[in-house]
Amino acid sequence: MGLFTRKSMARLQEEAGATTLHRVLGPVNLTTLGIGSVIGTGIFVLTGTAASQHAGPALVISMLIAALACALAGLCYAELASMIPVAGSAYTYAYATAGEIFAWIIGWDLILEYALSTATVAVGWSGYFVSFMADLGIRIPARLAASPELVVQAADGTMVRGIFNLPAAVIVLLVAALLTVGIRESANTNTALVVLKVAVLLVFIVAGFSYVNRDNLTPFIPPNTGEFGAFGWSGVLRGAAIMFFAYVGFDAVSTAAQEAKNPQRDLPIGILGSLLICTVIYVMVATVLIGIVPYSRLNVPDPLAVGIDATGLTWLSPVVKVSALFGLFSTMLVTLLGQTRIFFSMSRDGLLPEVFGRVHPRLRTPHLSTAITGVIVAVAAGLLPISILSQLVSMGTLLAFVLVSIGVLVLRRARPDLPRPFRTPWTPWVPILAAATCLLQMAVLPAATWIRLMVWLALGFLIYFLYGARRARLVREGAVVPEAARTAVVP
Repeated sequence: MGLFTRKSMARLQEEAGATTLHRVLGPVNLTTLGIGSVIGTGIFVLTGTAASQHAGPALVISMLIAALACALAGLCYAELASMIPVAGSAYTYAYATAGEIFAWIIGWDLILEYALSTATVAVGWSGYFVSFMADLGIRIPARLAASPELVVQAADGTMVRGIFNLPAAVIVLLVAALLTVGIRESANTNTALVVLKVAVLLVFIVAGFSYVNRDNLTPFIPPNTGEFGAFGWSGVLRGAAIMFFAYVGFDAVSTAAQEAKNPQRDLPIGILGSLLICTVIYVMVATVLIGIVPYSRLNVPDPLAVGIDATGLTWLSPVVKVSALFGLFSTMLVTLLGQTRIFFSMSRDGLLPEVFGRVHPRLRTPHLSTAITGVIVAVAAGLLPISILSQLVSMGTLLAFVLVSIGVLVLRRARPDLPRPFRTPWTPWVPILAAATCLLQMAVLPAATWIRLMVWLALGFLIYFLYGARRARLVREGAVVPEAARTAVVP
């Protein structure tokens, strides 16, 4: 398709002004939308895994590296989101800056990112749910709470292989049902859940601070075991790549651009505000947690509960678990929302079938897309372990951020005349550093993750050349008008 054209920008600006989705989200909703996605599996589950297997106490450095990459990419996202305030996130930005084929690549990558992100969070939610039910005396069969890849301990102490993670699948379907009801209800629910889980994390920090043992924080960077990514500085970088998954949330904010009341002002606030708040909370929680419990003991699905149990503050353990359940639920709410809105945008452009762009006449939500996505993600959550899911999500997210960062440079050169309500500072250095830090983290992920990404992209190219390219051409020529383009979704 070639590079950015004035015609494509005119179409995008027209879509930005059209009432194709319900504009009800203000800066507070958008910021809590980002916080709701960021504060989830990363802090409640992956913190223990990354510390015990890769970084040790230096997980704090891993978090800061991941946060730096996100901050740089976030500045790029903020500029593009304020310029092109339409649903679709990096997909839409790629469409505007580099043409259809690149838009397809990033859109297909985002499908992987958001769908598997929801599945990953669901697996983490399942771990806390099973633990909480056990505290209440209700035992969920181990075979029905783990993927077939895992061997887990049953209630009688025997080791059994999982069959299907049923709690993870069920919670995904419940989230999809809530999203079908409507964006206003979903956003308000998310805001309430964000307040709850942030409050509990602050209580954890305050209550646990006096129990921190400085000996648990030394050596701060454990020596490498001889394997790349197992402690040492390579472990710090591997930990950063894994914890990068935890920062996906601010990206989800931009997918709600067409549902923002004042996107030019509110999107940068939501993106950068949520990232700053979450980074501070992450570092504080990780420091307290590893200070309470030796990092080698944190390879568990509920590390915060383990930390509280180690302090003897048993009254706080169920509070943390309940908060984790609600917190992870709100994370799934945001990531599944982002997934369906990307489908909506790609269907509008003709790259995906009309079913993904159909909107319910009364609820004014993409109900069919939400239902289809919910079922597929539920199956993935039931069958795949969290380690594979989280690494794939990190890889997909990092690739998306690389393309967005490059997109800022392309658009600055191609259309310097366009109004930019928010400008990425210190360009071109910020976009270059954003792309470089993301590529560095991609490089330290396991080779198997790269292979899975290549297979996914190959499948995407097959679909594009056999279906998407031809149908998108018909849409551009006016021979076909997709459902998403002709359905007005207004209050």
